[in-house]
This record gives sequence, C-alpha cells and structure tokens, in this order.
Amino acid sequence: MSPRIETQYAVCDERTPPKSAFHYWADTALTDREGPTAVTIRVVDENESRTLNREYRDRDRPTNVLSFPFDAPPGVPAETTGYLLGDLVICAAVVEREAAEQGKNPVAHWAHMVVHGILHLCGHDHQTEAEAEIMEARERVILERLGFGDPYDE
Repeated sequence: MSPRIETQYAVCDERTPPKSAFHYWADTALTDREGPTAVTIRVVDENESRTLNREYRDRDRPTNVLSFPFDAPPGVPAETTGYLLGDLVICAAVVEREAAEQGKNPVAHWAHMVVHGILHLCGHDHQTEAEAEIMEARERVILERLGFGDPYDE
C-alpha cells in the first residue's frame, strides 16, 4: 500500500518541486516501511521556518528541514492512529541557498531534505557519530534509488 503524502505550499515558485516529486521521494524513502503510512510535507518561507525552529528546537534561525513525528494524544490508543507518521516542514529559501552555496543540483538537494526528514520521522537520528553513519548510509541508498548521487560527497 502506497503511503498517503499530503503536500502543502505556504510558498511556491518555479524552483519549488511539484507535488508529484515530493510524493515520489517520500514514497521511495518509505519503501521498507510496512503498513499504511501518512506524512504531510509543508514548504514554507524563512519566517515560518525560523519561528518553528525557535519554538521547537531553541534555534533562532530558519533551517532546511524540520521533522515532527506524530505522537498519539494521551488516552488515544496508538493503534487507532498508528499510520500517522508525522510532518515535515521544508524551507524553500534555505534549501535553494544551500544548493547554490554547496554547488549541488537543487532538485537533488530537495530530494535529500525529504529523505532526511522521512528518516527522522522513522526514528533515525544523527546525534552521535554512530547514529550519523547509519542515517547517512540509509540516505545514500535511498537517494541512489532515486537516481541522485551521494549528498555527502564533497
């Protein structure tokens, strides 16, 4: 069963990928996940990204991607909402700027942010070197499936 991916655009211009691209990237990142899954991807401006980053991560600046895993509210059985994986918030301006600064293909960088965020929703993290190695290896495999190169190859 394909995941249910909802895409919301708070900002959108000719450089912003279409919903079909976001859906494809997220679906590919979720290939190994069993059962029904739902994810919301929201494309935002720097102000919204900064506000969310400040409120939830105590960092007063916009960032490329924020992941918000879904937690069932107290008293609601997890099995009734278990398919809700969470939300990704991607800042268009930061992604475009990073791609330019790092000499990366902008589409590949957008795909990387979706894959990176999805892996966070699935429980991966990069707080330690060991965690980062595992997560980055997983990102490389998924991005290769999507036809993109290694995002960490400098």
